[in-house]
Amino acid sequence: MRLWLALWLGGFAAAARAEAPELRVFNWSDYLPDEVVERFTAETGIAVTVSTYDSNEAMFAKLKLLDGKGYDLAVPSTYFVDKLRAAGLLRPLERVKLPGFVHLDPRHLNQAFDPGNAYSLPYLWGTTGIAVDARKIDPASVDGWADLWHPRFKGALLLPNDMREVFGLALRTLGLSGNTTEPRQIEAAYTELRGLMPNIRLFNSDSPLVLLVTGEIDIGVVWNGNAYHARRENPDIRYIYPKEGCILWMDNWVIPKGAEHPDNAHRLLDFLLRPEIAALVTEKIGYASPNAEAVRRLKPELRDDPTVYPGEAVLRKGEYQTDIGDAVTLYTDYWERLKAGE
Repeated sequence: MRLWLALWLGGFAAAARAEAPELRVFNWSDYLPDEVVERFTAETGIAVTVSTYDSNEAMFAKLKLLDGKGYDLAVPSTYFVDKLRAAGLLRPLERVKLPGFVHLDPRHLNQAFDPGNAYSLPYLWGTTGIAVDARKIDPASVDGWADLWHPRFKGALLLPNDMREVFGLALRTLGLSGNTTEPRQIEAAYTELRGLMPNIRLFNSDSPLVLLVTGEIDIGVVWNGNAYHARRENPDIRYIYPKEGCILWMDNWVIPKGAEHPDNAHRLLDFLLRPEIAALVTEKIGYASPNAEAVRRLKPELRDDPTVYPGEAVLRKGEYQTDIGDAVTLYTDYWERLKAGE
């Protein structure tokens, strides 16, 4: 009788500890295909709720405010993984729950922002460059960041609502690293961007694809996936890798330290590591997959598209963003002044 009671109580306690069949995801807009979510839920019974943000800064601020609670997964870019870890806001990954990890291309692992991938799982990678509508702008007339300052683009330019990317393009125009922490160089970039302001129509990271497709903008600084999908709707869209060097980035899944459903989070991550699912994500979203087996499954027209998978020459000239430490305060001050028109 006592043994039966002990087993019954043990089973009850285990059931009480079991996670509810739900998952809260904090992600970029339109960055997790509905079809993928539906297939995951159908297979596991886990309902997925997605909340969105439009910048790494906004994501970081929200997770810091909540002390790593409120979400089970988030998708920071490159060095923001390290910022979240340093702030004590991340939960280490349990590699034993991610058997699909073996499908990842080693070139995208063990990056400086997370040695050994203790806290992050590569999701998608890509570039930031220039998109133009060839019906209105000759692509041959735009081959670098510096061309964005031309007076003919007055009031026409779309820029991402992203401080580091905007300052990065200005710094590269000046022949400097987009990761500089030198105050004089940051000030020089700010001065350069003040001269660009008359050309800027809007800052937008939420819907550049829509703006390109509808023709509301003819030239913009966008992520390559937006250009890829815009071209499917409008074949005249061209994506240009600036001669000064494009901006490289990689987005990664992380589990906030206060996640209420970490086991469910690992189940979604391993689901996304399946080659057929990773390939589907790239097909739907238009960004390059770090999953080597998934890349092999892609249709040649996608796998060989330089807008999605740039060549080695482009990658050699590109630059990943890194953590700039305390210099972020200076960047932020100039960013706020820039958008305030000062």
